[in-house]
Amino acid sequence: MITGPRQLLRQRGVAVVTALLLTTLAVTIVASLFWQQQVQVRSMENQRLQFQTRWIVRGALSLSRLILQVDFFSKGGLTIENGIWAQPLEETRIDDYIEREQRESENFNATLSGQIVDAQSRYNLTNLSEGRVISPTDVAMFERLLTQLQLNPSLALPLARQVASSQPAPTPATGAGTGTSTGTGTGTGTGTGSTTAAQSGASGGTEPMGLVRVDDLLSVSGFTPQAMERLRDFLIILPQRTELNVNTAPPELLAALSPNLPLADANVMVNARKRGGFYRDTADYTNLPQLGPANRKPVQGLLFGVKSNFFLVYSRVRLDRAALDAVSLLQRNPTSGQSTVLWIRENENGDQRKREF
Repeated sequence: MITGPRQLLRQRGVAVVTALLLTTLAVTIVASLFWQQQVQVRSMENQRLQFQTRWIVRGALSLSRLILQVDFFSKGGLTIENGIWAQPLEETRIDDYIEREQRESENFNATLSGQIVDAQSRYNLTNLSEGRVISPTDVAMFERLLTQLQLNPSLALPLARQVASSQPAPTPATGAGTGTSTGTGTGTGTGTGSTTAAQSGASGGTEPMGLVRVDDLLSVSGFTPQAMERLRDFLIILPQRTELNVNTAPPELLAALSPNLPLADANVMVNARKRGGFYRDTADYTNLPQLGPANRKPVQGLLFGVKSNFFLVYSRVRLDRAALDAVSLLQRNPTSGQSTVLWIRENENGDQRKREF
């Protein structure tokens, strides 16, 4: 009589516990399904936002190309640092998303900012060599730039050797260089013998990878992260040899262009240029009072001019949770003024990728 009710109570307890376990399991499964679905929805939203940020960058590049073309015709092909291309775009709300925000009463935080930089206002490392033949005048100029920045000038020659070694071999029909053999006496001990040694080192053995961006200089012995921070705003790597634009170059590069030009005088020249002065041709530049003495003239064989064909476009897009920083290289046609995109380097939350065109 007593064992019967106890057994019944035990069975009821087991049934309750089993029901609770099944309910918990069902809730867990349903919650897991909802969580997976939410993750998928969020992932699709992130992909959509990233896709939209790329289109915004494309739109910014189209605007940059238009600005460069208008500037080209307004200045007769000259590139000056006070041109319309040099005006930065501060962080600006994007109109399409502002309308969406007003309609849906939400904050989407869609902004665009950017800036165009004259790539030829920086020293082009490709100039250090042409057809695997080192240019002694350019090596000497780079040595002077390193000295101006309080860095070791002996880093110039190893870098020139690597640039020469990574360049394609010249065709048999081509002759000597483009007149860069003159003015070798203005360097800091870089004579023609070092050029010959570099040529022999570039002709055999395994070829090193070419430099793609300025950060690749860390692969050259002697270049440190601290040196890179000093050099970053003065160097560029372009697909071909280019002229240094004296209308936009900083005083350190102007001083490196002329062996005996003091940095103080170069600063005076840049300050006068910022107040609205610019050079219409190379003769206009070389006739400056600061370059009056013969030993202050730019070294013969160095490439410099008053026009630019390569430009860097920096873009920053913030769209909801997505963020995209991009750097693009544009090449402007010296005849029509139209620009083409050579490459885009994107940085999405630290993930860098490069797209060629």
